[in-house]
Amino acid sequence: MKRLVKYFVNGIITIVPIGLVIYVIVQVFQFLDNLLGRFLRQEMKSYIPGLGLLLSIILITCIGILATNYVSRRIFDLADQILKKIPFVKSLYAIVKETIESLIGKKRSFSQVALITIPGTSMKMVGFLTSDDAGALTDSLSGYVTVYVPQSFQMAGLTLLVPREDVELLPITAEEAMRFILSAGVAGYRKESVSTD
Repeated sequence: MKRLVKYFVNGIITIVPIGLVIYVIVQVFQFLDNLLGRFLRQEMKSYIPGLGLLLSIILITCIGILATNYVSRRIFDLADQILKKIPFVKSLYAIVKETIESLIGKKRSFSQVALITIPGTSMKMVGFLTSDDAGALTDSLSGYVTVYVPQSFQMAGLTLLVPREDVELLPITAEEAMRFILSAGVAGYRKESVSTD
């Protein structure tokens, strides 16, 4: 009986990560394919799965080309200014724009991994340095930095304002840190083991 339980647990450990990754990939593919795919299905007799995704990528690339062109750039800047003046929309637009720019733009906020000490303890937390100057909020935060600490097993986290001297930057990649944090330390970064033979 113990052997059967062991086989079952090993099966779960093997299949669940693979199944979840496949599920996420399929969901993302279907979402991106449906951006333009739902319109194409109405016009085409035999729709090819993935055509909507391909056209979405081409459309986004063309918009990127237009956004770098001087004349088109002025149109996008005008739209940007209009969106920044509409109540409620301006807040939502600013959050989405700044988040996208910080994740994939030239100035990536989540590229530096930070180790912070919890005040009054010797405990540590791993997070991401998102801003070098929290003093922009108020003068009392001069000398503080902004560190985002994701929570394990969910897409939420804490934004902490930490004295600069309490932050140690770690020599690991953001991907390794995220894997470590989201798995509650079970997976993720491991130093190369040194043989003790």
